[in-house]
Amino acid sequence: MFDEFFRKANELTQAGELFATAVVVRAEKPTSAKPGDKAIITADSVMHGWIGGSCAQPTVIKEALKAIADGQPRLIRLTVDPEQEPARPGLLDLPMTCFSGGTLEIYIEPQRPLPHLLVVGSLPVARALVQLGTSMNYRVTVVDPDTNGEGMEQADRLITDLDEMPGLLTPRTFVVVATHGNYDELALKYALKAPVAYVGLVASKKRRQAVEEYLRLQDVTDNEIERLVCPAGLDIQAVRGDEIALSIMAQIVQQRRNDPEIDVDAFFVRAESEAEAAEAIDPVCGMSVEIEGAAHTHAYEATTYYFCCAGCQTKFAANPEQFLQKAVPSGTAVDPICQMEVEIATAKFMSEYNDEMVYFCCAGCKQTFDANPMAALVKQSETAVSLDDINIS
Repeated sequence: MFDEFFRKANELTQAGELFATAVVVRAEKPTSAKPGDKAIITADSVMHGWIGGSCAQPTVIKEALKAIADGQPRLIRLTVDPEQEPARPGLLDLPMTCFSGGTLEIYIEPQRPLPHLLVVGSLPVARALVQLGTSMNYRVTVVDPDTNGEGMEQADRLITDLDEMPGLLTPRTFVVVATHGNYDELALKYALKAPVAYVGLVASKKRRQAVEEYLRLQDVTDNEIERLVCPAGLDIQAVRGDEIALSIMAQIVQQRRNDPEIDVDAFFVRAESEAEAAEAIDPVCGMSVEIEGAAHTHAYEATTYYFCCAGCQTKFAANPEQFLQKAVPSGTAVDPICQMEVEIATAKFMSEYNDEMVYFCCAGCKQTFDANPMAALVKQSETAVSLDDINIS
């Protein structure tokens, strides 16, 4: 597990992904976790590793996402009745999500990817930007169709095809276009359409007007165009290429330091839009199904429908109209593992059991349920009974 933890952390770091680490620093029985147990939580709420069972996982994932967003580590203490615990400075007391007893103290630390500087072009300004970005510990990508990155060998990545740009753009990407009028419109279109942190163009104000007119013809909205910084850089009376590069990096640093909180959801804008084109909604259970390679399909009135499993496919085939006239499932459901309420319409984790859909707050609860559904449902029933007894008394 030790090796897997650091291997996963390295994999996510190299991919420029957001994640947080969680380490158990103290435990009081009865708990399944022990000091030193650790896990990685990614920005899409998936946990890799172990910091305790379903009583701890939902809360740890929730606090990890907060840490990823605000960049602040936190030390949390999980107990059945946090209000009865003596307060300690720097310690956040939170309730267990079930009544198993015990105490866990867990240190959660956000791990943000290095800021990403993407430089388009091969002008002296571009070359100076690559040098500065590398020196300032940015992850540097060069987009240079003309000279194949000549003079910019210290960059972490070189691409020569502008069409590869969209796949590299994230909310931690700072884009600077310095092409002297060559293909800068296409580069700017890609950058302004993506949720990047900064888009700068090395050009005059007159050139900006011409570029804006072209971008509008390419369906770039006025709101998107407003994000364009041109001329790029702070006004420090720069003249030479390296001075202009310095002014641009100063502007990027200024923006980074004044907007430290990360919009975690923005990291999935591109992925979700791509998924929408490649997914269909199961008309029986409302789940998203990947169209490519789908194992369960049914053609009805010249339309192909996609299903998450054979059970949904069979139900639909028996009476298609019943499901085509039915609204997508909505409302809330109770996670049988941690007893948390889950919004059905936005649920990411679910399983089918005995022809019924079961919804979960996180991947950990789903995994626990799938391993032994009957035990989970029995436990849910017992918990409901005990809560009724408490209310009666």
